[in-house]
Amino acid sequence: MRRFVHGITSGNKSAKPAKAAHEPLIIGREDHCVSRKQISKNALKVLYRLNEAGFESYLVGGGVRDLLLEKAPKDFDISTDASPEQVKELFKNCRLIGRRFRLAHVVFGRDIIEVATFRAAHSEGDGGVTGESGRIMRDNVYGGTLADDAYRRDFTVNGLYYDISDFSVIDYFNGADDLQRRVLRFIGPANDRVIEDPVRALRAARFAAKLDFSMDDDVLEAIRAERHRLSDIPPARLFEEALKLFQSGHGTQSFARLRELDMLAYLFPLTDARLKSGDAYTEKLTELALANTDRRIHNEMPVTPAFIYAVMLWPDVAERAAMYEKEESLPPVPAIHRAADDLIPQQLAATSLPKRFSVPMREIWTLQPRLRKTRGKRAMQLIGNPRFRAAYDFLLLRCEAGEEDLAPLCETWEKLQQHPEAQAAIEAARQAPRPSRRKRPPRRRKQST
Repeated sequence: MRRFVHGITSGNKSAKPAKAAHEPLIIGREDHCVSRKQISKNALKVLYRLNEAGFESYLVGGGVRDLLLEKAPKDFDISTDASPEQVKELFKNCRLIGRRFRLAHVVFGRDIIEVATFRAAHSEGDGGVTGESGRIMRDNVYGGTLADDAYRRDFTVNGLYYDISDFSVIDYFNGADDLQRRVLRFIGPANDRVIEDPVRALRAARFAAKLDFSMDDDVLEAIRAERHRLSDIPPARLFEEALKLFQSGHGTQSFARLRELDMLAYLFPLTDARLKSGDAYTEKLTELALANTDRRIHNEMPVTPAFIYAVMLWPDVAERAAMYEKEESLPPVPAIHRAADDLIPQQLAATSLPKRFSVPMREIWTLQPRLRKTRGKRAMQLIGNPRFRAAYDFLLLRCEAGEEDLAPLCETWEKLQQHPEAQAAIEAARQAPRPSRRKRPPRRRKQST
């Protein structure tokens, strides 16, 4: 780092973080590298308005962490002693969201600044609900101090606060020291933190991959002991975590961490089973797809979960479809549909997949046998299909992963796309308006008799 804290590493590194009952380390402006020039103008607006209204306001979490690592933050989150309702009164462009965690979103066009109220221990007050297993079900317990809020954070490197009132960084749990040592540690007892919210095990894998940090021994032990609790997490929430893991530009590293910690089964059970059986094709196909996705994200190109899910499930779909072709004499496309009907529900039991992604995923699969036909008008019509490019990219991945006899087919399609008629079809597909979503008619209420 360019500038940090004098003597920050002189403390006892073997000491484990406890509840924040001690005075925090205050890192003065002259001893850290965070500058207001690096913080978004919208985040500064929110910080200053809260401060001017008499509330405490701090930049917190990944924004502070990344600034101290001299990286450009993706988001700027704010912590305050103002309640969500008080935040909404200060900002007309504010909306309140969430049930499990009540948050305020201050909206500036596409830029959203998330504002969270200081939380006390979830066992204190009426807003916290804990299940029998110890998992936090609801966590709207407000009224805590900054120290209480710090203890509620997950990792020490995410528990650093930037104080807009004097431009200092506040550190309760040696998070700055862990940043320099590039180590990921939980705040508080590691097992308790994973039991409270098992998704923290996935977050640990994601942050370790993103930051290229090692994990503290306590973190590793807690994940191994408590990862089974991920099976109790709703599929919709695990879908959101899967997106963060594989569509943040560090998918290859995240995938490797998940396999090391034996957590892939909770997101993609079919893929995990194949990899554990030693399926080299599945491993190669998945690695190529994730590397391709990472490149696209770094080049600011669009990506879609439909493609990742299509890759993850393809080996099983292709195998099942081949069985239906052989045993029931089904044509290739109906066989793929039949296989998809069998296997998609198994995936949905782990992570949900909204229809806006599952439909394109099926189309990518069913276009694979159609790509075998490269002559006549059908080929040009196929090039004009809105899913052609994704299906063609999928075909290239299959070829690179080692499927036989696909190289000549890929070369043929590469040449066909250079044809003037094909270029016209591609341009027409790009300019075609997207079909509007059909609105459901309002339900009629039954009249009581």
